[in-house]
Amino acid sequence: MKPLLIAAALLFLPAAAQAQVAAGSMPNSFDAPGAARAAPASAPAPAPAPAPAAAPVAALPTPVNARSEDVLREIIAGAQAGTINYALMTDDLAARIRAQETAIRPLIAGFGPVQAVDFVGSQDGADLFAVTFSTAATQWVIAFNETDKVAALLFRPAE
Repeated sequence: MKPLLIAAALLFLPAAAQAQVAAGSMPNSFDAPGAARAAPASAPAPAPAPAPAAAPVAALPTPVNARSEDVLREIIAGAQAGTINYALMTDDLAARIRAQETAIRPLIAGFGPVQAVDFVGSQDGADLFAVTFSTAATQWVIAFNETDKVAALLFRPAE
C-alpha cells in the first residue's frame, strides 16, 4: 500500500520537486559488477590501475579413494531399496551392518531421495561427504582397506 501512496504523491508534486527526487544518485543494479561508470565531463578520465596478478587456482580436494562417492551412492540406494550390497564391505563391517540393518534401513529410506552428494574432505584415509536427502541433511564417512573393500562406514545428521 505504501508504494502506491508514494507513487500517487509523486504525481501531485510540482515538476521541480520531482526533478530533485529523480536527481538522486542510485547505482544501476543492471550494470555488470565492476562495469565502468561514465565520468563527469569536466574531469579527465583516471588512468586505469594495473591489473592485479592472477592468484594461482588451488586444486579442489579429491577423495582418498576415487570410488568413494560411487560406492557410497550404491550403499545408500541399496539401504533404501532393502538390498544392501555386502560384497562391497569387509566381512567385519558387513556383520556389524547386518546386525543393525532392521534399524538402519527404515531410517535411511525415511530420508527420501538423494538430492546431492558433496565431497567435504579426507582425514586419516577416510573420505567425508555431505549427503542431502529430500528430508534430511547428513554427513557420511567412508574408508576402504588395502583390498578396496569398505572397512568403515558411518553417518550422522549434518552439523
